Amino acid sequence: TDESRLSSVFCEESQKVMDVQSFALAARYYSLSNLGLCTPLEELLEALRGDHQERNGIKTDEFMNNKKSHEVQVMSELVDSIASYYGIKQVIDIGSGKGYLSSFLSMRYNLKVYGIDSSNSNTHGAHERNRKLKKHWRAYESRARANLKSQKLEEVNDRPVQTEIKCESNTDEKPLNNNSDLQSQFRVTTQDSGVFTEIATPETSKQTEINLAAQTQSDEDKLSGNILDILNVLPADAVDIFTSSRRDCEELCEEEKTRRKMASLQAKASKSSESNLYFPLTSYITAETELSDIITDLEDSIMVGLHTCGDLAPNTLRIFTAKPEIKAVCSVGCCYHLLSEQYENQEVTPVVFPFADGTEEVWGFPMCQYLKDEGWCCGRNARMSACLALERVAVGQMLPTESLFYRAVLQVIIEENYGVTKSDQHVGKIFSKSSSFVDYVRKSLKKMDLDDAKLSDRCIMDYYEKYKDRMNELEAFNMLKVVLAPCIEVLILLDRLCYLKEQDNIAWSGLVKLFDPVKSPRCYAVIALKKQSCS
Repeated sequence: TDESRLSSVFCEESQKVMDVQSFALAARYYSLSNLGLCTPLEELLEALRGDHQERNGIKTDEFMNNKKSHEVQVMSELVDSIASYYGIKQVIDIGSGKGYLSSFLSMRYNLKVYGIDSSNSNTHGAHERNRKLKKHWRAYESRARANLKSQKLEEVNDRPVQTEIKCESNTDEKPLNNNSDLQSQFRVTTQDSGVFTEIATPETSKQTEINLAAQTQSDEDKLSGNILDILNVLPADAVDIFTSSRRDCEELCEEEKTRRKMASLQAKASKSSESNLYFPLTSYITAETELSDIITDLEDSIMVGLHTCGDLAPNTLRIFTAKPEIKAVCSVGCCYHLLSEQYENQEVTPVVFPFADGTEEVWGFPMCQYLKDEGWCCGRNARMSACLALERVAVGQMLPTESLFYRAVLQVIIEENYGVTKSDQHVGKIFSKSSSFVDYVRKSLKKMDLDDAKLSDRCIMDYYEKYKDRMNELEAFNMLKVVLAPCIEVLILLDRLCYLKEQDNIAWSGLVKLFDPVKSPRCYAVIALKKQSCS
Protein backbone atom coordinates (compact mmCIF):
# COMPACT_ATOMS: atom_id res chain seq x y z
CA THR A 1 0.00 0.00 0.00
CA ASP A 2 0.98 3.66 -0.32
CA GLU A 3 1.20 3.98 3.47
CA SER A 4 3.55 1.03 3.90
CA ARG A 5 5.66 2.14 0.95
CA LEU A 6 6.30 5.53 2.56
CA SER A 7 6.56 4.39 6.19
CA SER A 8 10.21 3.41 5.82
CA VAL A 9 11.15 6.64 4.03
CA PHE A 10 10.23 9.37 6.54
CA CYS A 11 10.47 9.57 10.31
CA GLU A 12 6.95 9.82 11.69
CA GLU A 13 7.88 12.48 14.25
CA SER A 14 10.47 14.67 12.48
CA GLN A 15 9.29 13.94 8.91
CA LYS A 16 12.94 13.73 7.88
CA VAL A 17 14.21 11.21 5.33
CA MET A 18 15.44 8.07 7.08
CA ASP A 19 16.31 5.85 4.11
CA VAL A 20 17.56 7.48 0.88
CA GLN A 21 17.25 4.27 -1.14
CA SER A 22 13.63 3.78 -0.09
CA PHE A 23 13.00 7.44 -0.93
CA ALA A 24 14.40 6.96 -4.46
CA LEU A 25 12.41 3.75 -5.01
CA ALA A 26 9.18 5.35 -3.82
CA ALA A 27 9.78 8.36 -6.08
CA ARG A 28 10.33 6.09 -9.07
CA TYR A 29 7.17 4.15 -8.25
CA TYR A 30 5.07 7.33 -8.43
CA SER A 31 6.65 8.63 -11.65
CA LEU A 32 4.52 8.87 -14.77
CA SER A 33 6.71 6.44 -16.68
CA ASN A 34 6.07 3.75 -14.04
CA LEU A 35 2.36 4.28 -13.37
CA GLY A 36 1.30 3.12 -16.84
CA LEU A 37 -1.03 6.07 -17.41
CA CYS A 38 0.37 7.25 -20.74
CA THR A 39 -0.97 6.43 -24.17
CA PRO A 40 1.89 5.40 -26.50
CA LEU A 41 2.39 7.94 -29.28
CA GLU A 42 2.57 5.18 -31.92
CA GLU A 43 -0.85 3.83 -30.89
CA LEU A 44 -2.41 7.28 -31.01
CA LEU A 45 -0.97 8.03 -34.46
CA GLU A 46 -2.09 4.64 -35.75
CA ALA A 47 -5.61 5.17 -34.44
CA LEU A 48 -5.83 8.64 -35.98
CA ARG A 49 -4.38 7.75 -39.38
CA GLY A 50 -5.85 4.36 -40.11
CA ASP A 51 -4.31 3.30 -43.42
CA HIS A 52 -2.75 6.70 -44.17
CA GLN A 53 0.98 6.86 -43.53
CA GLU A 54 3.25 9.76 -42.67
CA ARG A 55 4.79 11.56 -45.62
CA ASN A 56 8.52 12.10 -46.01
CA GLY A 57 9.41 15.74 -45.73
CA ILE A 58 11.79 18.53 -44.89
CA LYS A 59 14.45 18.00 -42.24
CA THR A 60 14.03 20.75 -39.70
CA ASP A 61 17.63 20.63 -38.47
CA GLU A 62 18.43 22.85 -41.45
CA PHE A 63 16.58 25.69 -39.70
CA MET A 64 16.73 25.09 -35.94
CA ASN A 65 18.83 23.44 -33.25
CA ASN A 66 18.68 19.73 -32.44
CA LYS A 67 16.30 20.07 -29.46
CA LYS A 68 13.82 22.32 -31.27
CA SER A 69 14.05 20.22 -34.43
CA HIS A 70 13.16 17.09 -32.46
CA GLU A 71 10.19 18.78 -30.77
CA VAL A 72 8.82 20.40 -33.92
CA GLN A 73 9.03 17.27 -36.09
CA VAL A 74 7.32 15.00 -33.54
CA MET A 75 4.60 17.43 -32.50
CA SER A 76 3.80 18.64 -36.03
CA GLU A 77 3.33 15.04 -37.22
CA LEU A 78 0.79 14.45 -34.44
CA VAL A 79 -1.01 17.75 -35.05
CA ASP A 80 -1.31 16.99 -38.77
CA SER A 81 -2.74 13.55 -37.97
CA ILE A 82 -5.37 15.11 -35.69
CA ALA A 83 -6.19 17.72 -38.35
CA SER A 84 -6.63 15.01 -40.98
CA TYR A 85 -8.80 12.97 -38.60
CA TYR A 86 -11.20 15.89 -38.14
CA GLY A 87 -10.82 17.20 -41.70
CA ILE A 88 -9.82 20.69 -40.56
CA LYS A 89 -7.07 23.03 -41.76
CA GLN A 90 -6.76 25.72 -39.08
CA VAL A 91 -4.32 25.55 -36.15
CA ILE A 92 -3.95 28.03 -33.28
CA ASP A 93 -0.49 27.96 -31.71
CA ILE A 94 -0.68 29.49 -28.23
CA GLY A 95 2.58 30.94 -26.91
CA SER A 96 4.12 30.49 -30.35
CA GLY A 97 7.37 32.31 -29.53
CA LYS A 98 9.49 32.75 -32.63
CA GLY A 99 7.22 30.57 -34.70
CA TYR A 100 9.25 27.38 -35.08
CA LEU A 101 6.25 25.06 -34.79
CA SER A 102 3.84 27.42 -36.55
CA SER A 103 5.98 27.97 -39.63
CA PHE A 104 6.75 24.26 -39.96
CA LEU A 105 3.07 23.29 -39.72
CA SER A 106 2.21 25.78 -42.45
CA MET A 107 5.12 24.90 -44.76
CA ARG A 108 5.26 21.16 -44.27
CA TYR A 109 1.58 20.31 -43.86
CA ASN A 110 -0.13 23.22 -45.64
CA LEU A 111 -2.09 24.11 -42.49
CA LYS A 112 -3.33 27.63 -41.83
CA VAL A 113 -1.64 28.57 -38.56
CA TYR A 114 -2.23 31.52 -36.25
CA GLY A 115 0.74 31.89 -33.92
CA ILE A 116 -0.23 33.97 -30.88
CA ASP A 117 2.38 35.26 -28.45
CA SER A 118 2.25 38.00 -25.80
CA SER A 119 5.70 39.32 -26.73
CA ASN A 120 6.16 41.75 -29.60
CA SER A 121 9.83 40.78 -29.74
CA ASN A 122 8.88 37.13 -30.27
CA THR A 123 6.48 38.07 -33.05
CA HIS A 124 9.28 40.10 -34.62
CA GLY A 125 11.54 37.07 -34.17
CA ALA A 126 9.08 34.96 -36.17
CA HIS A 127 9.40 37.40 -39.07
CA GLU A 128 13.17 37.41 -38.62
CA ARG A 129 13.28 33.63 -39.00
CA ASN A 130 11.53 34.00 -42.32
CA ARG A 131 14.16 36.53 -43.37
CA LYS A 132 16.90 34.03 -42.53
CA LEU A 133 15.04 31.31 -44.37
CA LYS A 134 15.06 33.57 -47.41
CA LYS A 135 18.83 33.96 -47.12
CA HIS A 136 19.61 30.25 -46.84
CA TRP A 137 16.87 28.65 -48.91
CA ARG A 138 18.79 28.22 -52.18
CA ALA A 139 21.68 26.53 -50.37
CA TYR A 140 19.28 24.17 -48.62
CA GLU A 141 17.57 23.28 -51.90
CA SER A 142 20.93 22.55 -53.52
CA ARG A 143 22.11 20.35 -50.62
CA ALA A 144 18.80 18.48 -50.59
CA ARG A 145 19.21 17.56 -54.24
CA ALA A 146 22.81 16.42 -53.73
CA ASN A 147 21.88 14.33 -50.69
CA LEU A 148 19.02 12.70 -52.56
CA LYS A 149 21.28 11.63 -55.45
CA SER A 150 23.95 10.36 -53.04
CA GLN A 151 21.41 8.35 -51.08
CA LYS A 152 20.04 6.67 -54.21
CA LEU A 153 23.54 5.85 -55.45
CA GLU A 154 24.39 4.20 -52.13
CA GLU A 155 21.22 2.13 -52.33
CA VAL A 156 22.26 0.86 -55.79
CA ASN A 157 25.80 -0.02 -54.65
CA ASP A 158 24.68 -1.67 -51.42
CA ARG A 159 21.88 -3.77 -52.92
CA PRO A 160 22.85 -7.51 -52.77
CA VAL A 161 22.41 -9.86 -55.71
CA GLN A 162 19.77 -11.81 -53.85
CA THR A 163 17.46 -10.24 -51.31
CA GLU A 164 14.62 -11.73 -49.43
CA ILE A 165 12.00 -9.43 -47.97
CA LYS A 166 9.32 -10.54 -45.63
CA CYS A 167 6.42 -8.46 -44.38
CA GLU A 168 4.12 -9.62 -41.70
CA SER A 169 0.89 -7.90 -40.73
CA ASN A 170 -2.47 -8.64 -39.26
CA THR A 171 -5.93 -7.04 -39.57
CA ASP A 172 -7.89 -8.32 -36.65
CA GLU A 173 -9.23 -4.90 -35.69
CA LYS A 174 -10.39 -1.92 -37.71
CA PRO A 175 -8.71 1.47 -37.48
CA LEU A 176 -10.40 4.57 -36.16
CA ASN A 177 -12.04 6.80 -38.74
CA ASN A 178 -14.35 9.78 -38.69
CA ASN A 179 -17.30 7.49 -38.07
CA SER A 180 -15.63 5.56 -35.24
CA ASP A 181 -16.97 5.58 -31.71
CA LEU A 182 -14.02 7.60 -30.38
CA GLN A 183 -15.58 8.37 -27.01
CA SER A 184 -15.83 4.67 -26.15
CA GLN A 185 -12.23 3.64 -26.84
CA PHE A 186 -9.22 3.90 -29.13
CA ARG A 187 -8.66 0.85 -31.28
CA VAL A 188 -5.18 -0.09 -32.36
CA THR A 189 -4.75 -0.70 -36.07
CA THR A 190 -3.17 -3.90 -37.30
CA GLN A 191 -3.15 -5.47 -40.76
CA ASP A 192 -3.58 -8.90 -42.36
CA SER A 193 -0.69 -11.29 -42.11
CA GLY A 194 1.07 -12.11 -45.28
CA VAL A 195 4.49 -12.97 -46.61
CA PHE A 196 6.06 -12.17 -49.93
CA THR A 197 9.52 -12.91 -51.28
CA GLU A 198 11.50 -11.05 -53.93
CA ILE A 199 14.51 -12.66 -55.62
CA ALA A 200 16.89 -10.38 -57.57
CA THR A 201 18.81 -12.13 -60.35
CA PRO A 202 21.70 -10.73 -62.43
CA GLU A 203 19.22 -10.15 -65.30
CA THR A 204 16.95 -8.12 -63.06
CA SER A 205 19.81 -6.11 -61.54
CA LYS A 206 20.12 -3.90 -64.61
CA GLN A 207 16.39 -3.31 -64.56
CA THR A 208 16.66 -2.50 -60.86
CA GLU A 209 19.27 0.16 -61.58
CA ILE A 210 17.08 1.62 -64.33
CA ASN A 211 14.13 1.70 -61.94
CA LEU A 212 16.23 3.35 -59.26
CA ALA A 213 17.43 5.97 -61.73
CA ALA A 214 13.83 6.67 -62.69
CA GLN A 215 12.89 6.79 -59.01
CA THR A 216 15.71 9.27 -58.38
CA GLN A 217 14.37 11.54 -61.11
CA SER A 218 10.86 11.13 -59.72
CA ASP A 219 12.07 12.03 -56.22
CA GLU A 220 13.88 15.07 -57.60
CA ASP A 221 10.69 16.18 -59.30
CA LYS A 222 8.83 15.71 -56.01
CA LEU A 223 11.53 17.67 -54.20
CA SER A 224 11.20 20.51 -56.70
CA GLY A 225 7.45 20.39 -56.28
CA ASN A 226 7.76 20.38 -52.48
CA ILE A 227 10.02 23.42 -52.59
CA LEU A 228 7.59 25.31 -54.83
CA ASP A 229 4.72 24.33 -52.53
CA ILE A 230 6.64 25.73 -49.58
CA LEU A 231 7.36 28.96 -51.43
CA ASN A 232 3.65 29.31 -52.12
CA VAL A 233 2.71 29.25 -48.42
CA LEU A 234 5.46 31.53 -47.12
CA PRO A 235 4.84 35.27 -46.65
CA ALA A 236 5.55 37.29 -49.78
CA ASP A 237 8.69 38.74 -48.25
CA ALA A 238 9.96 35.42 -46.89
CA VAL A 239 11.66 33.91 -49.91
CA ASP A 240 12.90 35.21 -53.24
CA ILE A 241 11.75 32.83 -55.94
CA PHE A 242 14.94 31.31 -57.26
CA THR A 243 15.70 31.54 -61.01
CA SER A 244 17.41 28.69 -62.79
CA SER A 245 20.12 29.15 -65.37
CA ARG A 246 19.05 29.84 -68.96
CA ARG A 247 19.93 26.29 -69.95
CA ASP A 248 17.78 24.82 -67.20
CA CYS A 249 14.88 27.06 -68.17
CA GLU A 250 15.10 25.90 -71.78
CA GLU A 251 14.88 22.29 -70.64
CA LEU A 252 11.74 22.87 -68.56
CA CYS A 253 8.49 21.64 -69.99
CA GLU A 254 5.79 24.21 -70.64
CA GLU A 255 3.74 22.94 -67.70
CA GLU A 256 6.66 23.43 -65.30
CA LYS A 257 7.36 26.89 -66.71
CA THR A 258 3.74 27.85 -66.14
CA ARG A 259 3.87 26.44 -62.61
CA ARG A 260 6.99 28.39 -61.69
CA LYS A 261 5.57 31.53 -63.20
CA MET A 262 2.44 31.17 -61.09
CA ALA A 263 4.58 30.61 -57.97
CA SER A 264 6.51 33.77 -58.74
CA LEU A 265 3.33 35.77 -59.22
CA GLN A 266 1.93 34.49 -55.94
CA ALA A 267 5.07 35.40 -54.02
CA LYS A 268 5.18 38.89 -55.50
CA ALA A 269 1.47 39.58 -55.30
CA SER A 270 0.64 40.99 -51.88
CA LYS A 271 0.82 40.15 -48.21
CA SER A 272 -2.87 39.39 -48.00
CA SER A 273 -4.15 36.44 -46.02
CA GLU A 274 -4.71 34.45 -49.19
CA SER A 275 -0.96 34.28 -49.88
CA ASN A 276 0.19 33.52 -46.35
CA LEU A 277 -0.75 30.47 -44.28
CA TYR A 278 1.21 31.55 -41.20
CA PHE A 279 0.07 34.58 -39.23
CA PRO A 280 2.18 35.71 -36.23
CA LEU A 281 -0.02 37.72 -33.85
CA THR A 282 0.68 39.52 -30.59
CA SER A 283 -1.89 39.14 -27.82
CA TYR A 284 -1.96 38.22 -24.13
CA ILE A 285 -4.01 35.04 -23.68
CA THR A 286 -6.08 34.29 -20.58
CA ALA A 287 -8.83 31.78 -19.85
CA GLU A 288 -11.39 34.47 -20.74
CA THR A 289 -9.83 35.41 -24.09
CA GLU A 290 -12.30 35.64 -26.98
CA LEU A 291 -10.47 34.11 -29.90
CA SER A 292 -12.89 35.62 -32.40
CA ASP A 293 -11.63 39.08 -31.34
CA ILE A 294 -8.11 38.06 -32.40
CA ILE A 295 -8.84 35.74 -35.32
CA THR A 296 -11.50 37.22 -37.57
CA ASP A 297 -11.95 34.09 -39.68
CA LEU A 298 -12.05 31.64 -36.76
CA GLU A 299 -13.27 28.21 -37.86
CA ASP A 300 -12.96 24.64 -36.64
CA SER A 301 -9.41 24.44 -35.31
CA ILE A 302 -6.82 22.56 -33.32
CA MET A 303 -5.23 24.41 -30.41
CA VAL A 304 -1.58 23.61 -29.71
CA GLY A 305 1.06 24.80 -27.30
CA LEU A 306 4.71 23.76 -27.34
CA HIS A 307 6.20 24.49 -23.91
CA THR A 308 3.60 27.04 -22.88
CA CYS A 309 4.81 28.79 -19.77
CA GLY A 310 3.14 28.77 -16.34
CA ASP A 311 -0.61 29.46 -16.38
CA LEU A 312 -0.74 29.54 -20.18
CA ALA A 313 -0.90 25.73 -20.34
CA PRO A 314 -3.97 25.34 -18.07
CA ASN A 315 -5.61 28.36 -19.73
CA THR A 316 -5.13 26.68 -23.11
CA LEU A 317 -7.12 23.70 -21.82
CA ARG A 318 -9.85 25.96 -20.45
CA ILE A 319 -10.22 27.77 -23.78
CA PHE A 320 -10.37 24.41 -25.54
CA THR A 321 -13.23 23.14 -23.39
CA ALA A 322 -15.17 26.43 -23.63
CA LYS A 323 -14.95 27.17 -27.37
CA PRO A 324 -16.97 24.94 -29.72
CA GLU A 325 -14.70 25.82 -32.66
CA ILE A 326 -11.69 24.16 -30.97
CA LYS A 327 -12.01 20.48 -31.78
CA ALA A 328 -8.75 19.22 -30.31
CA VAL A 329 -5.89 20.33 -28.10
CA CYS A 330 -2.25 19.26 -27.79
CA SER A 331 -0.52 21.05 -24.93
CA VAL A 332 3.01 20.60 -23.62
CA GLY A 333 3.54 22.83 -20.60
CA CYS A 334 6.69 24.04 -18.89
CA CYS A 335 7.87 26.49 -16.21
CA TYR A 336 5.79 24.92 -13.44
CA HIS A 337 7.35 27.34 -10.95
CA LEU A 338 5.38 30.17 -12.61
CA LEU A 339 1.99 28.51 -12.02
CA SER A 340 -0.41 30.42 -9.82
CA GLU A 341 -1.83 28.34 -6.96
CA GLN A 342 -5.23 28.89 -5.45
CA TYR A 343 -4.33 27.60 -2.00
CA GLU A 344 -0.66 28.49 -1.74
CA ASN A 345 -1.00 31.21 0.90
CA GLN A 346 -3.89 29.73 2.87
CA GLU A 347 -3.25 27.58 5.93
CA VAL A 348 -6.82 26.37 6.33
CA THR A 349 -9.33 24.92 3.90
CA PRO A 350 -10.09 27.88 1.67
CA VAL A 351 -13.38 29.48 0.80
CA VAL A 352 -13.79 30.45 -2.85
CA PHE A 353 -15.10 33.98 -3.32
CA PRO A 354 -16.80 34.41 -6.71
CA PHE A 355 -16.64 37.63 -8.73
CA ALA A 356 -19.64 39.90 -9.08
CA ASP A 357 -20.73 38.12 -12.27
CA GLY A 358 -20.73 34.77 -10.46
CA THR A 359 -17.52 33.44 -11.97
CA GLU A 360 -14.58 32.30 -9.88
CA GLU A 361 -11.01 33.52 -10.10
CA VAL A 362 -8.94 31.31 -12.39
CA TRP A 363 -5.76 29.65 -11.12
CA GLY A 364 -3.08 27.53 -12.70
CA PHE A 365 -3.34 24.82 -10.01
CA PRO A 366 -5.44 22.95 -9.13
CA MET A 367 -7.76 22.58 -12.11
CA CYS A 368 -9.77 19.46 -11.33
CA GLN A 369 -12.63 19.50 -8.86
CA TYR A 370 -11.20 16.74 -6.65
CA LEU A 371 -7.99 18.62 -5.82
CA LYS A 372 -9.98 21.85 -5.39
CA ASP A 373 -12.26 20.16 -2.87
CA GLU A 374 -9.21 18.82 -1.02
CA GLY A 375 -7.48 22.23 -1.04
CA TRP A 376 -4.29 20.82 -2.59
CA CYS A 377 -1.18 22.94 -2.79
CA CYS A 378 2.33 22.28 -4.11
CA GLY A 379 4.18 25.46 -3.10
CA ARG A 380 6.85 27.27 -5.10
CA ASN A 381 9.75 25.07 -3.93
CA ALA A 382 7.98 21.90 -5.08
CA ARG A 383 7.04 23.50 -8.41
CA MET A 384 10.66 24.57 -8.88
CA SER A 385 11.73 20.98 -8.27
CA ALA A 386 9.26 19.73 -10.87
CA CYS A 387 11.23 21.66 -13.50
CA LEU A 388 14.41 19.62 -12.89
CA ALA A 389 15.51 17.07 -15.49
CA LEU A 390 16.08 13.63 -13.93
CA GLU A 391 16.80 11.93 -17.27
CA ARG A 392 19.54 14.41 -18.12
CA VAL A 393 21.17 13.96 -14.73
CA ALA A 394 20.96 10.19 -15.20
CA VAL A 395 23.07 10.38 -18.38
CA GLY A 396 25.72 12.56 -16.77
CA GLN A 397 24.47 16.10 -17.35
CA MET A 398 25.00 17.15 -13.76
CA LEU A 399 23.35 20.03 -11.93
CA PRO A 400 25.15 23.40 -11.85
CA THR A 401 26.26 22.92 -8.25
CA GLU A 402 28.56 25.95 -8.07
CA SER A 403 25.95 28.42 -9.30
CA LEU A 404 23.39 26.94 -6.91
CA PHE A 405 25.91 27.32 -4.09
CA TYR A 406 26.50 30.97 -5.03
CA ARG A 407 22.75 31.56 -4.98
CA ALA A 408 22.32 29.90 -1.57
CA VAL A 409 25.11 31.91 0.08
CA LEU A 410 23.78 35.10 -1.52
CA GLN A 411 20.45 34.50 0.16
CA VAL A 412 22.15 34.23 3.55
CA ILE A 413 24.05 37.48 2.89
CA ILE A 414 20.87 39.34 1.96
CA GLU A 415 18.91 38.06 4.94
CA GLU A 416 21.62 38.83 7.50
CA ASN A 417 22.78 42.20 6.14
CA TYR A 418 19.67 43.70 4.55
CA GLY A 419 16.85 42.02 6.48
CA VAL A 420 15.16 40.82 3.30
CA THR A 421 13.55 37.41 3.73
CA LYS A 422 11.15 37.51 0.78
CA SER A 423 11.27 39.39 -2.49
CA ASP A 424 9.52 39.37 -5.86
CA GLN A 425 12.78 40.31 -7.57
CA HIS A 426 14.90 37.64 -9.23
CA VAL A 427 18.67 37.46 -9.62
CA GLY A 428 18.46 35.75 -13.00
CA LYS A 429 21.42 34.41 -14.98
CA ILE A 430 24.19 36.43 -13.39
CA PHE A 431 26.51 33.52 -12.56
CA SER A 432 27.70 33.06 -16.15
CA LYS A 433 28.45 36.77 -16.39
CA SER A 434 30.45 36.95 -13.15
CA SER A 435 34.21 36.62 -12.82
CA SER A 436 34.19 35.64 -9.13
CA PHE A 437 31.94 35.16 -6.11
CA VAL A 438 32.48 38.78 -5.07
CA ASP A 439 31.53 39.96 -8.54
CA TYR A 440 28.45 37.73 -8.48
CA VAL A 441 27.28 39.12 -5.13
CA ARG A 442 27.78 42.75 -6.14
CA LYS A 443 25.97 42.36 -9.45
CA SER A 444 23.10 40.56 -7.70
CA LEU A 445 22.76 43.23 -5.00
CA LYS A 446 22.66 45.98 -7.61
CA LYS A 447 20.01 44.13 -9.60
CA MET A 448 17.90 43.89 -6.45
CA ASP A 449 18.40 47.62 -5.74
CA LEU A 450 20.43 46.93 -2.60
CA ASP A 451 23.50 48.99 -1.65
CA ASP A 452 26.49 46.76 -2.32
CA ALA A 453 28.86 49.37 -0.85
CA LYS A 454 27.61 48.27 2.54
CA LEU A 455 29.75 45.13 2.24
CA SER A 456 33.51 44.89 1.74
CA ASP A 457 35.09 42.26 -0.46
CA ARG A 458 36.56 40.64 2.65
CA CYS A 459 33.12 40.42 4.26
CA ILE A 460 31.66 38.77 1.16
CA MET A 461 34.51 36.25 0.97
CA ASP A 462 34.09 35.41 4.65
CA TYR A 463 30.61 34.10 3.84
CA TYR A 464 32.04 32.02 1.00
CA GLU A 465 34.72 30.50 3.24
CA LYS A 466 32.21 29.82 5.98
CA TYR A 467 29.91 27.70 3.78
CA LYS A 468 32.18 26.23 1.09
CA ASP A 469 32.67 22.98 3.00
CA ARG A 470 28.91 22.42 2.85
CA MET A 471 28.76 22.46 -0.93
CA ASN A 472 28.55 18.66 -0.95
CA GLU A 473 25.50 18.84 1.32
CA LEU A 474 23.85 21.22 -1.11
CA GLU A 475 24.62 18.89 -4.02
CA ALA A 476 23.13 15.91 -2.16
CA PHE A 477 20.01 17.92 -1.30
CA ASN A 478 19.55 18.97 -4.92
CA MET A 479 19.96 15.38 -6.08
CA LEU A 480 17.08 14.39 -3.78
CA LYS A 481 15.02 17.16 -5.39
CA VAL A 482 15.87 15.79 -8.82
CA VAL A 483 14.70 12.30 -7.81
CA LEU A 484 11.43 13.75 -6.51
CA ALA A 485 10.82 15.96 -9.58
CA PRO A 486 8.84 13.38 -11.64
CA CYS A 487 6.40 12.83 -8.76
CA ILE A 488 5.53 16.51 -8.58
CA GLU A 489 5.19 16.72 -12.35
CA VAL A 490 2.79 13.75 -12.21
CA LEU A 491 0.55 15.64 -9.79
CA ILE A 492 0.40 18.70 -12.06
CA LEU A 493 -0.20 16.71 -15.25
CA LEU A 494 -2.82 14.40 -13.74
CA ASP A 495 -4.65 17.43 -12.38
CA ARG A 496 -4.94 18.72 -15.96
CA LEU A 497 -5.99 15.33 -17.29
CA CYS A 498 -8.64 14.92 -14.58
CA TYR A 499 -10.01 18.37 -15.45
CA LEU A 500 -10.52 17.19 -19.03
CA LYS A 501 -12.10 13.93 -17.84
CA GLU A 502 -14.67 16.02 -15.95
CA GLN A 503 -15.90 17.71 -19.14
CA ASP A 504 -18.95 16.32 -20.95
CA ASN A 505 -17.91 17.32 -24.47
CA ILE A 506 -14.63 15.37 -24.57
CA ALA A 507 -14.51 12.14 -26.59
CA TRP A 508 -11.00 11.14 -25.52
CA SER A 509 -8.19 12.62 -23.44
CA GLY A 510 -4.83 11.31 -22.35
CA LEU A 511 -1.18 11.91 -21.57
CA VAL A 512 1.33 11.11 -24.30
CA LYS A 513 5.11 11.08 -24.06
CA LEU A 514 6.02 13.03 -27.18
CA PHE A 515 9.73 13.74 -26.82
CA ASP A 516 12.99 12.15 -25.79
CA PRO A 517 13.33 13.47 -22.19
CA VAL A 518 17.11 13.85 -22.54
CA LYS A 519 16.65 16.16 -25.51
CA SER A 520 13.51 17.82 -24.13
CA PRO A 521 12.84 17.25 -20.41
CA ARG A 522 9.27 18.58 -20.52
CA CYS A 523 8.23 15.76 -22.80
CA TYR A 524 4.60 14.98 -21.87
CA ALA A 525 1.63 16.30 -23.83
CA VAL A 526 -1.93 16.65 -22.58
CA ILE A 527 -4.10 15.75 -25.56
CA ALA A 528 -7.88 15.81 -25.91
CA LEU A 529 -10.35 15.32 -28.76
CA LYS A 530 -13.92 16.57 -28.68
CA LYS A 531 -16.95 14.55 -29.62
CA GLN A 532 -17.88 14.89 -33.26
CA SER A 533 -21.36 16.16 -33.97
CA CYS A 534 -23.58 13.94 -36.07
CA SER A 535 -24.23 15.41 -39.51
